[in-house]
Amino acid sequence: MSYRVLITEAVNDKGLDFLREQGYELVMGTGPSEETLLEECKDCDGALTRNGKFSARVFDGCPKLKVVSMHGIGVDGIDVDAATARGIQICNAAESNQRSVAEYAIGLILMLAKQSVTYNNGLKNGQMTSVRQVYGNDVSGKTLSIIGMGNIGTQVARMAAHGLGMKVIGYSRRITKDQEMDFGLLTPDMKKVISSADYLSLHLPGTGSTAKLLDEEKLSWLKPSAFLINTGRGEVIDESALIRMLQEGRLRGAALDVFEGNLPKEDNPLLSMDNVIVTPHTAAFTTEALERMSYQAALGIVETLEHRPITYAVNKLSDNFEENKDIAAVMDFFRHEFNYK
Repeated sequence: MSYRVLITEAVNDKGLDFLREQGYELVMGTGPSEETLLEECKDCDGALTRNGKFSARVFDGCPKLKVVSMHGIGVDGIDVDAATARGIQICNAAESNQRSVAEYAIGLILMLAKQSVTYNNGLKNGQMTSVRQVYGNDVSGKTLSIIGMGNIGTQVARMAAHGLGMKVIGYSRRITKDQEMDFGLLTPDMKKVISSADYLSLHLPGTGSTAKLLDEEKLSWLKPSAFLINTGRGEVIDESALIRMLQEGRLRGAALDVFEGNLPKEDNPLLSMDNVIVTPHTAAFTTEALERMSYQAALGIVETLEHRPITYAVNKLSDNFEENKDIAAVMDFFRHEFNYK
């Protein structure tokens, strides 16, 4: 059977070729907005998206839609509960960029330690003598603290411990006492993790429970000599508090690939600070990662439409449509009554 699949934005050909091999008709979309999706997805069986705003309204306006697959990991723009209630499968590319982002985070740590940007800018600006008076640091023996010990955070921990000789301490809310790991220490004590850091690396998703998790109080636990690295989601940091700390010299520096609202506004003070490295949410932008991302997203569409086991499922669907609605109703009750996230 031939299915129609909307591709909301440009992606690597790897996934598109895979969909074409199944005989699917691809609809090349023109953007991720709700209004655009309502028009372009209304006759589609599936959608592969990078930034599509798949709301309950979009789902209701696209009655044939059976699956939305995310070209990436985070599904911030997709109303997963609404999809579940309507029997729509949500997938992602969960294993596509883990190594790439982990390598990027390690690269940022080394750039901060070795003063790479300062040397680069100084030499290009003709400061050939004065810039050589700036000294970097070795990372061996320094403490790398990690919040967000999922697949990416764990890979960063192992690279740092086994490749760079760093002491690693990671935070986990799922344990009740300290545990020795192959990379170092895992602890449920967030203050211990933050206050121990020479480098604090964040690898958290953007959810209601992680919004501004690193608020002014927690940021104040950092040593003034520490560096902050964030390649997860910008919303997990109170950005205003971070800016004040950097301006007041209460934090040595930062390397940020993400910001509140994804990309920073042109007048964001972080863009003009000499002790801050900024990149435009590109930690996962490698050729290899984008190939894997496109393919894994396409795989979820094929598996759903062909009624196969889902490799990278975000939501779990019941075979019973009414049961899906019941699940969503229960989730709504807990969120409203108990502030459950």
